[in-house]
Amino acid sequence: MASRRMETKPVITCLKTLLVVYSFVFWITGAILLAVGLWGKFMLGAYISIIADSSTNAPYVLIGTGTCIIVFGLFGCFATCRGSPWMLKLYAMFLSLIFLAELVAGISGFVFRHEIKGTFQRTFSEAVKNYNSQDERSLAVDNVQRSLKCCGVLNYTSWLSSIWFPNNGIPPSCCASISDCNASDLHNVTIAPSKVHQQGCYELVTDFIETNMGIIAGVTFGIAVSQSIGMLLACCLSRLITANQYEMV
Repeated sequence: MASRRMETKPVITCLKTLLVVYSFVFWITGAILLAVGLWGKFMLGAYISIIADSSTNAPYVLIGTGTCIIVFGLFGCFATCRGSPWMLKLYAMFLSLIFLAELVAGISGFVFRHEIKGTFQRTFSEAVKNYNSQDERSLAVDNVQRSLKCCGVLNYTSWLSSIWFPNNGIPPSCCASISDCNASDLHNVTIAPSKVHQQGCYELVTDFIETNMGIIAGVTFGIAVSQSIGMLLACCLSRLITANQYEMV
């Protein structure tokens, strides 16, 4: 019995060291997930708000998951140092839940990435047609046109059929140069084309979201795979400590 306990001690020490290192890395991945989630929310928020019927909760899942990982990463270090079997089992269970949450977020981002081209043109066309410069979708349209330097869905002509155009012309967010773009020019269909961006937003936005949702999905899947290592270490360490304590009785 005593010799067997002596044999398992180095193994337990080794597993503890590995799990502490893993927990620290796990804590860092939580900070990364939180940063990626916030980045996705604020960078993609304007584009996602236009596509309300196909929006994804992936950024929110990542923010929540990242926050929980930061807290439980510290708990994992504490549980490992204490060598408490029930704490280690709780830690392993949490890792399995995080694993599932990250898979859901990653799949959500991946599916959204491929579905977006089928819905964006219709929803963006509706946002342009019903533009009023004040509601959330209208502000999102302005944000998209300014940041991507584009105008309308396929081009500036998309605005000619909007409810905004008869009284106001093309929105200023389409202007190639604000200093050389006034209300009368934007209302004149002959002059306006030379004052606004020539490229439409549809292709630019779909390419932008596909690329960035791919990044979110890739990071999430990569971190999710690493969770299996933590689950294995925590379970093995818990069983060894329990067995060692049983033999001491």
